[in-house]
Amino acid sequence: MTILLVFLALQFCDLATTLVFLGYGVAEGNPLMAALIRASAHPAVALLLVKAAACGLGVYAWRGRRTRLLRRANLFFAVCVGWNLLAIAGA
Repeated sequence: MTILLVFLALQFCDLATTLVFLGYGVAEGNPLMAALIRASAHPAVALLLVKAAACGLGVYAWRGRRTRLLRRANLFFAVCVGWNLLAIAGA
C-alpha cells in the first residue's frame, strides 16, 4: 500500500509544481503535455485529466501487484518533481 501512496503523492507534487512553474512562465517540456495544455481552456484542466489517468493506472498496477513498475514510476516522477523544483528556482 505504501508504494501506491508514494505514487499518488508524487502525482500530486508533480501537478502542483507544474502549475507553479507554468505560472512563472516556464514552458512545459513534454511536447504531448504542452499540446494538451494549449488545447485546453486552462492548464489545470489538462493536468488534472492526465494526473487522474495516471492515478487510475497506478491503482490498476498496484491491484495487479506490479510493484516493480510502480517503483520505477515513482523514481521517474521523483525526478520530474525535482526537475520542476529546479525550473521554479531558476524562474
